[in-house]
Amino acid sequence: MKITPGKLNKFLILKLPSAWLCGVRVKEINQESCTVKVRHKWINQNPFNSMYFAVQAMAAELSTGAMVIGQIQESGKKISMLVAQNKAHFTKKATGKLEFTCNDGHLITEAIQETIRTGEGQTFWMKSVGLNEDGVEVSTFEFEWTVRLKSKN
Repeated sequence: MKITPGKLNKFLILKLPSAWLCGVRVKEINQESCTVKVRHKWINQNPFNSMYFAVQAMAAELSTGAMVIGQIQESGKKISMLVAQNKAHFTKKATGKLEFTCNDGHLITEAIQETIRTGEGQTFWMKSVGLNEDGVEVSTFEFEWTVRLKSKN
């Protein structure tokens, strides 16, 4: 089954309702990149009248993780995925419409192929950049993903 923005947004309602309630939505996804959008509003604001950092993190993580989910499905193997670490850098107040884009899909392909080939877990870092509606960077997140074949027990 091919992953689409519509299917991922339905997945949010069922599996990540806090992200869905905060307005996190997948805009575009393919093998190499994913863009997730979110708008600053009352439900996701901080006391400084900008978007709470955790909402930005949810959108950024989804822009990386959605591609991992898609490529695991395409592999046909039972592979687990988990965020091991993350880093964030904030450069501007997050207001209005934000888009988080990750262009690191090629890293997933390499890691999945290697974990299937060797049976060993693999780790890789993916970056998501958040831009406001003026195209100005507001934050950058990096996530260290781990993938490994699930045991047959």
